Amino acid sequence: MNTIRNLSFAGICMAFVVIALGAWTRLVDAGLGCPDWPGCYGFIVFPTTEAEIALAESRYPMFPYDINKAIPEVVHRYFAAGLGLFAIFLVYLSFKKTKDGAIRGWSSFLLFFICCQGLFGYLTVSLKLLPIIVTGHLFGGFTTLTLFYFIYLKSRNFEIFNQINISGLKLIAGVAFVVLIFQIFLGVWTSTNYASLACADFPTCQGSFLPEMDFKSGFDLNQEVGPNYLYGLLDNPARVAIHYTHRISAILVAIIFLILMSRLWFSDAAPLASTLGILLLTQITLGIINVVKVLPLYVAIAHNLVAACLLLATFTVNYLAWKK
Repeated sequence: MNTIRNLSFAGICMAFVVIALGAWTRLVDAGLGCPDWPGCYGFIVFPTTEAEIALAESRYPMFPYDINKAIPEVVHRYFAAGLGLFAIFLVYLSFKKTKDGAIRGWSSFLLFFICCQGLFGYLTVSLKLLPIIVTGHLFGGFTTLTLFYFIYLKSRNFEIFNQINISGLKLIAGVAFVVLIFQIFLGVWTSTNYASLACADFPTCQGSFLPEMDFKSGFDLNQEVGPNYLYGLLDNPARVAIHYTHRISAILVAIIFLILMSRLWFSDAAPLASTLGILLLTQITLGIINVVKVLPLYVAIAHNLVAACLLLATFTVNYLAWKK
């Protein structure tokens, strides 16, 4: 059981790295840094010599080679593949080291889900950054992290968890988890549609609290991608609708989390209230900095990682509230 626990914890760490690399790839517009999959311009890694670059560009004349975009794409792919190896070993160990049916089942599902993630990675490239596919792929990264974390919790008996009783918070904990997932989806949709800078001021958006918005186009899940969707094709009102919805939804998330934290504060899980509060405040601050400082790369990556931490913290609250 110790081996499963250690491997699942390593998987959590690796999943954080993959989420960060995915954010890096997206933020530097390297989603099509390699126009093929799983290779890069037909190479196992990426072209480096003049001859290899010339061959690469002859293979894909519509995609001029840029090593600064190929590197993030390839690095992300190989780390994601490494995450798949972690899942394979986890399945092997779950059947060899334990008879716990839950761990075996969740480990097998995790491996299946990561295989689906690989398929979405392929579709991301082959469908030229189709927003709904990219969103599903990025959201899948958060799901993979949560699955590794769940297996870790199942494989380790935390004594302190046995002393906590917050079963009376099932409803508010569940609602907080659902609205957080929705908010993460909106954040991913904002990034996927290149709407992060649609509002360059705060707290207003384009100088107004009610800017021109086109929700129908902004939330059309079947957009046309043209030759590809790099840099997006939506008009400004549609991007504003996406961005502003993400902002307004953040207010709803904050209100619900304040209710949850106030309930936790007077329960056996007061430290979790503090953890949620720190993460929530950090996340809101990073979001504001992203707007006023025009999306600094490392701040934007941190915004993704803190969202992942907040997801795991909220999952922990639900794990405790709903445990039998």
